[in-house]
Amino acid sequence: MPSIVDFLTKVPLDSNVVRIALAGALGLFLGLEREWSHKPAGIRTFTLISLLGAVFTLLDRDVLLMLGGLLVIVQGVLLAVQGLTDDEEEGLSLTTSVSMLVSFGVGALVMEGFILVGVTVAVLSSLLLVLKRELHSFAWGMSREELRSAVEFAILAFVIYPLLPDEELAFGVEPRVVWLMVVTVAAIGIVNYAVVESYGGRGIAVTGFFGGLASSTAVVGTMLDHVRQRPEAASYGVAAILLADAAMAVRNLGIALAFSLGSDKPILYGAVLPLGAVILGSVAIAAYAADWSEHVDIDLESPFSLRNALGFGAIFLLVIAGGAVAQQQFGSAGFYVTALLSGLVSSAGATSSAVLLYRAGTIGHGTAVFGILLATASSITVKAALTLSAPNRRFSYRVAAWSGVLLAGSAVAAALATV
Repeated sequence: MPSIVDFLTKVPLDSNVVRIALAGALGLFLGLEREWSHKPAGIRTFTLISLLGAVFTLLDRDVLLMLGGLLVIVQGVLLAVQGLTDDEEEGLSLTTSVSMLVSFGVGALVMEGFILVGVTVAVLSSLLLVLKRELHSFAWGMSREELRSAVEFAILAFVIYPLLPDEELAFGVEPRVVWLMVVTVAAIGIVNYAVVESYGGRGIAVTGFFGGLASSTAVVGTMLDHVRQRPEAASYGVAAILLADAAMAVRNLGIALAFSLGSDKPILYGAVLPLGAVILGSVAIAAYAADWSEHVDIDLESPFSLRNALGFGAIFLLVIAGGAVAQQQFGSAGFYVTALLSGLVSSAGATSSAVLLYRAGTIGHGTAVFGILLATASSITVKAALTLSAPNRRFSYRVAAWSGVLLAGSAVAAALATV
């Protein structure tokens, strides 16, 4: 005898019965928090509204669908008016009214076949209802500068980015790639701001490592902004950039080992020792560079500086264009030059290219390893060079000096690996 699980897994989602049941379940899910909060409309009302949206959609009558939506709106307005006249529920019934309309829309979406969209809307709406106090506390606790930064980031990420052309222009420049770097700098800055507000100077180093996993070069832009705002945070900024180098080396080593593991070629173990030297050396220098026993009260002005993010994007654009021109001048002079130039923009991309060429048999084991090391060294060098734009010269010199130590240590490790 088949079980309930077998029955459910065999029923297709294109079945109207299944879609109506799912619409009712999502309406019940939305009404659960309203019922728990003792609002005028609860589980039964929300379930019926979602079912109403599904049934009217099933009948495929635009008039009925519009009538149903209008009825929900009217009922919501009545609840909102009732809430405004009740001191205990002032303003709260408005949320319930909008939630009812969302429930109607979820039922219609599910019945139209947009299952994932309907479930997503229901889950996100439920989260907004459940996290009411947390969201209010977060919004009320924001300063004017924080709110302004949030709006600027939204414009950068969700307005300007989609409008940029998604094709390669002159000198191999891809506008979206360049702008994505600007958005990444801003995003790391916002995360770093939150961490620093909670953990002080130590938060900068933490952000340096985890930001480095996404884009180690973008971390430099964030650190330049923070050191400009608070010069006493320079030692932590140095540590953050070095930890970003460590994260970058971890990422490149992971790519080299993981991608070569599933091929019929030997695993690229030759990259372990030199990249391991970068990882351990960066962590050790970061621990030494900043005085972790001393508490530094870092009061950042804002989550990120729009001017700094745009300036860093301009520098990144020059790096891409310069690298493309140099590559055209060299022609097909060799894989090493390509890896070195690619590392200026993305060591992860250069590493991936090296591994793929190795898997295809285009290049050998030694060539692939050396190309990965060149890309890694190029990334370390370009980050040190980018800090030269900082007004704090001591900060720039320390980053450059410790980056040189890392490169020397990695070179020694690479030499030992070939012995």
